[in-house]
Amino acid sequence: MSYTPAPQRYERQPYRRSGRSGLLLPTLSLGLWHNFGDVDRYDTAREMVLGAFDRGITHFDLANNYGPPPGSAETTMGRLLREDLAAYRDELIISTKAGYRMGPGPYGEWGSRKYMLASLDASLKRLGLPYVDIFYSHRPDPDTPLEETMGALDFAVRSGRAIYAGLSNYSVEQTREASAILRRLGTPCVIHQPRYNMMDRRIEAGLLDTLADEGIGCIAFSPLAQGILTERYLASAIPADSRAAKGGFLKASDITAGRLAVVRALKELADARGQTLPQLALSWVLRHAGMTSVLVGASRLAQIDDALGAANGAVLTDAELETVEAALRLEQ
Repeated sequence: MSYTPAPQRYERQPYRRSGRSGLLLPTLSLGLWHNFGDVDRYDTAREMVLGAFDRGITHFDLANNYGPPPGSAETTMGRLLREDLAAYRDELIISTKAGYRMGPGPYGEWGSRKYMLASLDASLKRLGLPYVDIFYSHRPDPDTPLEETMGALDFAVRSGRAIYAGLSNYSVEQTREASAILRRLGTPCVIHQPRYNMMDRRIEAGLLDTLADEGIGCIAFSPLAQGILTERYLASAIPADSRAAKGGFLKASDITAGRLAVVRALKELADARGQTLPQLALSWVLRHAGMTSVLVGASRLAQIDDALGAANGAVLTDAELETVEAALRLEQ
């Protein structure tokens, strides 16, 4: 059945400018890290992507190694672009990254020009696109000169393979240096993608100020702390089908009594605001003026609908922010 997007899709959520660029992103963007690989149901992935677009989510975030298996999330998105979204390509922001391990041998990860550009070409082939809108260096390479990695981003843009260049997981010092190199090359960095949530606040120690100084937008990933900032773990036992039970990036040992006390206190605040706990966590991330967008993951469309409540929710008051700080101190 052919797809026609909802006519009112651009009325569903605000859009924010990425730093000092001309790029506008939806307040909520959809990350395809989980639930879009070959091991997942294609019809569910299709429902989420098309449903997200119907709700004004125009930005879909990928990386070369997303799946599993690695690369399969891009293949899934490529099929959706080909079969459903081809007519709407100019309304979409498609991003991908290179930096983490994608293949064997010395050219399968990190930040060499060889790996970065070969990876981008492979991503474009999987996506069935001549270009992506944003190409990121997914992580800094401790051994490759930063000039080489940034030169690869610059070449990706100049060669027409990407429209914008971005960074992910770079420190304050690395961000300043990378931004200076890209500016000299004539391809400024427009966006940085760090991890940020109530349980991981490292970017508050300088990175947010650095991004503001450099005119770089910020898009946070893992805003729900891998699901800790939901009601998923408030039951007496860890659910068998949860991320913590599966033992990936989130482990059962991460679900401590102190963290659960924090989550319960935060849920009380969310209830008082008329929000769900995930909506509160997203509203908290989005409170920063320089936060362009936040990446949400989803396994079903209802989770995207819930997240939209944060995009359109009331701004947190000073008293509510202090309540959050008091709740977070319960873990100490």
